[in-house]
This record gives sequence, structure tokens and C-alpha cells, in this order.
Amino acid sequence: MSDAAADGTDRLWTIPNGLSILRLLGVPLFLYLLLGPHADGWALVILVISGFTDWADGVLARKLNQRSRLGELLDPLADRLYILATLLGLVLRHVIPLWLAIVIVGRDAVLAVALVFLRRAGYGPPAVHYLGKAATFCLLYAFPLLLLGTYHGPVADVCRAVAWGFTIWGTALYVWAGVVYLNQVVGLVRNPVRERAST
Repeated sequence: MSDAAADGTDRLWTIPNGLSILRLLGVPLFLYLLLGPHADGWALVILVISGFTDWADGVLARKLNQRSRLGELLDPLADRLYILATLLGLVLRHVIPLWLAIVIVGRDAVLAVALVFLRRAGYGPPAVHYLGKAATFCLLYAFPLLLLGTYHGPVADVCRAVAWGFTIWGTALYVWAGVVYLNQVVGLVRNPVRERAST
């Protein structure tokens, strides 16, 4: 029996995984609502549900002892897809500048290339760093507030100010976390598994 099977981390059908799949299914619906009928209220509902299920799947995975390798992949994948979809929608709606989206997406593109070299060295993806979690938290809170800030009135004015605060901090932390991950990748690639095993 493999280690994954022994500790249950190879399970597919779990409640947390189901919630992660639900989040993934919400991505195209969110983008359609944002760009098609401009149904911003419903788009915000999708984001809120996504944020809640993101929190819930982690809590349930720990409380129900349903941690799985699939869940460890699905959760950050859903985060990345929501960030990408929201960036695309906000750029096309002229809410944020294109350069901001390029910085955030460019960071992920660089890390995606770095992961190819990491896998060739015999390693899986590095563990999620707290900086990455904080950055994702800031960005996922910034996006709905940016959308609310496109309207008029005192509430929208407050949302706009808070949203840009979250956006600036989130982007800075996102890039910083990317540098940390890249440094980890470089260190591991310089000491691949096959070389370490032969010593």
C-alpha cells in the first residue's frame, strides 16, 4: 500500500473536493455575468460564494480529516482561475489598467515555467507560503470592492478607496511571494533528487 493510500490523501470524492469543484464551475458563470449582461450583483454573489467555499473546504478538510492531494491542487487552481477571470473582466470593463493585470499574470507565468524545471529535478510544487495566502486574500477581497467602486455615491467612494488599498498591497505581496517561490525553485533545482540520492 502506498503512503498516499495509507494516509487517505489519494481520495477523490470528499466534501472539500466537491466544494473546490463547485468553485471551478463558478468561474465561467462569473465571467459571463461580468462581461455579458453586466449583472454585477450576481457576479458579486458568485465571488462571495467562492470566498466562502474557499474558507469552508480548508476547514472541513481539517475537521473531517479529508485532506487529499487532489484538493491541494484544486484549491490554488480555483484561486488562480478566479484571479485571472476577474482581472480579464475588470480590464475589459476599464476598471483597472492593463499593466496591473500583466504584472499579476506575468508573475504566475514565470512561476509556471519555473515549475517545469522543478519537476525535471524530481520535485513537486513547493508548499504554499503564507505570503502567497495573504496576497490571494487581499486580491480576492479587492476585486469585488473594485467592482462596487465603479458606481456612484458615498458607499462606492469608500469601496473604491478600500479596494485600491487591497489591490496595491495584494499585488505587492503577490510579486513578493513569487520571488520567494522562485528562490525556492532555484535552490531545489541546483540540488536535484537524483543527485541527492546518489550521495
